[in-house]
Amino acid sequence: MAPVPLERRPDGGKGYPFQEVIYLLLCLWFGVAGAVVARIKGSSMFLWFLISAILPVFGLVALVLYRSDRDELRRQCPGCGKIVKIHDALCTRCGTELEYPDEVIAPEAAVHRG
Repeated sequence: MAPVPLERRPDGGKGYPFQEVIYLLLCLWFGVAGAVVARIKGSSMFLWFLISAILPVFGLVALVLYRSDRDELRRQCPGCGKIVKIHDALCTRCGTELEYPDEVIAPEAAVHRG
C-alpha cells in the first residue's frame, strides 16, 4: 500500500489527527490534579487549577513545593482573642501590633489530624 500524499491527509499533514485534543486532555488532567493538591494544602483550588492547566508540569511541581499555611504555628491576639498565624505582625481584626508570643498554638493541620 502506497503512502497517502500530505495534501490528501485529513489533518493537512500537520501531525497526528488528535494531537491537539490529547494535549488539551493532558492540560485538563494536570489542572484537576493541581486543584486537588491545592484543596489538600488549603490553597485556592481555582487559581491552582488555572496555573496547573496552563503550565502543565511546572504548575503542579510549583504547587507541590509551595508552602502550606495549614502547617504554620498560630497564636492568639492579646487584644481581641483572634487566632492568627505566628508570622503576622498585626492583627487583622483589631490592628494590635503583635510581638513574638511565649505560647504558640498547634497548626491547623495538626488539629485536623486529631
